Amino acid sequence: MFIVKADISTLDELTTLALKLWPDHSRDDIRSEFEELLESEKDIFYLAFVEGVYVGFIHMSLRHDYVEGSHSSPVGYVEGIYVDDKYRRKGISKKLVEAGEQWSKSLGCSQMASDTQLDNDGSQQFHKKIGFREAGRIVAFIKDL
Repeated sequence: MFIVKADISTLDELTTLALKLWPDHSRDDIRSEFEELLESEKDIFYLAFVEGVYVGFIHMSLRHDYVEGSHSSPVGYVEGIYVDDKYRRKGISKKLVEAGEQWSKSLGCSQMASDTQLDNDGSQQFHKKIGFREAGRIVAFIKDL
């Protein structure tokens, strides 16, 4: 297994994996957004490469705004992480998170944060397993005007 920094040459593979995490988005929209983010100094993507295939990714960002539970700024933020079903429970997500941790530290972060849906128990368990602690719970509201 290798963890590699994504770049324009791996944009199609990254987009394919992202669509598995966010299936309600269009391929063109994700590809276009990620193409821009690959050029950003405040975002980075890492890919997990196993047995000749890309099987997972992590998207990290650098946040300077307040992050729930943080006591410092900036904070490395896990915007998304995904590993294909058949490759889960093999330490791949842990390696992706470690790459994100190193990137965050290199930019002066002393904390890393993430979030998940309130009803996504699997994701909550995953975060706790890899060393995150729950910092709070929120309920989001929206009102059409």
